[in-house]
Amino acid sequence: MTIFNLGSINIDHTYFLDRLPGPGETLAADRLETGLGGKGANQSIAIARAGGTVRHIGAISKNDAWTTKIMAEAGVNTRHVAGLEIPTGHAMITVDAQAENSIVLFKGANHQIDEALVDDALAEARPGDWLLLQNETNLGVYAAQRARACQMQVAYCAAPFEADAIREILPFTDLLSVNEHEAAQVRNELADMSARLDQIIMLVTHGSKGASYKSPERTHWVDAFKVTPVDTTGAGDTFLGFALAEIDAGSAVPTALAHAAAAAAIQVTRPGAAGAIPGIAEVRAFLSERG
Repeated sequence: MTIFNLGSINIDHTYFLDRLPGPGETLAADRLETGLGGKGANQSIAIARAGGTVRHIGAISKNDAWTTKIMAEAGVNTRHVAGLEIPTGHAMITVDAQAENSIVLFKGANHQIDEALVDDALAEARPGDWLLLQNETNLGVYAAQRARACQMQVAYCAAPFEADAIREILPFTDLLSVNEHEAAQVRNELADMSARLDQIIMLVTHGSKGASYKSPERTHWVDAFKVTPVDTTGAGDTFLGFALAEIDAGSAVPTALAHAAAAAAIQVTRPGAAGAIPGIAEVRAFLSERG
């Protein structure tokens, strides 16, 4: 099947320093790296590198075609990425010596996607295909409604956390992906939707501890692999991309989670986001070495 990803495409400016700055504080960074990022782009590349078929729906500045070139080289279909007269989304990321990060986003073109672009992309979808969403673009609700009309499945990465957006998209959602902090926020701030949450798949990442998968039929846990992290930016996106690609391919849930955990473990040992995501062959070799 095919995964259609209505997702953000950002240019990441990552600053590495000993510790994260406090309010009003100025610190000197040890180095700067600029590259491709954004939850959407990261997840699309992870899906492609896991062996999945993915079509990205999004928008960039017409002057930043290098971003989609990287995505295409990774195996992502970028025919439905529009080039606009406004800046590409940006992320300003600080990473400390413990690989923890702090991120500021500029929405840019990610919030100028039009309905015609979504309609054109989803016209190619078949029943059973997936639509993947995050909270870093506009038109999430519209796309979810269109996907349901096309008999697609909807996977929703509810980050950054926005209670109103989740409330609108959750009725169309088949798989909800959040980290442990977002999961608590969802349960606390959308308590009236707990019945809906119990009807769908919940994929929850727990950082260095691992991740859980819960559906009405089964519950699974996967431990995180012990590695020395360099940069955790994009780890959750890598996990979700690999997990969704495996689930779409019909893999058993434990296998999907093991591959996703291995991919995330490899990814955090490298600086950057999209450029640090491994391929499926490297993931299998990693798992083989770990026994």
